[in-house]
Amino acid sequence: MSPVVKLRRLAALAVALSALAGCSSVSGAGSSDTRYVAGDGSTILLAPGERSTAPAITGTTLDGKPWSLAEMKGNIVVLNVWASWCAPCRGEAADLETVYEEYAPKGVAFVGLNTRDSVANASAFTRKLGVGYPSVRDEDGQIQLAFRETLPPQAIPSTLVIDRQGRIAARALGPVDKSRLRGLLDPLLDQGSS
Repeated sequence: MSPVVKLRRLAALAVALSALAGCSSVSGAGSSDTRYVAGDGSTILLAPGERSTAPAITGTTLDGKPWSLAEMKGNIVVLNVWASWCAPCRGEAADLETVYEEYAPKGVAFVGLNTRDSVANASAFTRKLGVGYPSVRDEDGQIQLAFRETLPPQAIPSTLVIDRQGRIAARALGPVDKSRLRGLLDPLLDQGSS
């Protein structure tokens, strides 16, 4: 077999493996690639006895303020992993904002986890789409990786829900809509502080 044929087969194999993994390559200028790892649309809601404590994550918000998950204990926390270059993230932003406004008076806090993005692009995204809750910077994905021993957010976008005791209660892979978010939050509100 000629070296050219071998290279073509290797290239075809690499493309096939990327498709099976569910992610596209990094986009460059003028590219139509979206750079997100596609979620499978699955949702997991754990019973109180099955929940693990969320990692002690800290960071800096897009506007430069320090942030800590520990400071949010006592609230239900929706942690949404997103990036400005992610088309499904743009698609879910309005529904996240609607549910944030609806559930904030009930003790539900929303936090974005902006991953693999620049502060300028992320800030423009939140302004343009009217996102009212804070987002924490995670340029290298290390905050996202802190969840690897629990219920990791394995796609962009992903949404984790943390109960009032600081335990991971739910995960949704892929974009969420209002109905899916409410379906994750309502059972936790019904559980009170158990």
